[in-house]
Amino acid sequence: MRDLLEYLVREISGRKDLEVAEQAEGEVVNLTVHADPSVIGLIIGKQGKTIRTIRNLVKVRATLEKKAVNVSIEEASK
Repeated sequence: MRDLLEYLVREISGRKDLEVAEQAEGEVVNLTVHADPSVIGLIIGKQGKTIRTIRNLVKVRATLEKKAVNVSIEEASK
């Protein structure tokens, strides 16, 4: 799932300096995208449509693996 999220976010933003952190807690996987503040708007999209679509795509993959997933975005620390 992490690879899928990395691919989607990097292709949408056009940047390669993004980090995706994965933390598993039983059947729940928490994925956090650490991105530069200048590209967070691209990832979220107009009225949140892009991030909603990203979450749905990752959720489909999680359902196939019989897991739950949470996707969040944070500013990258420098």
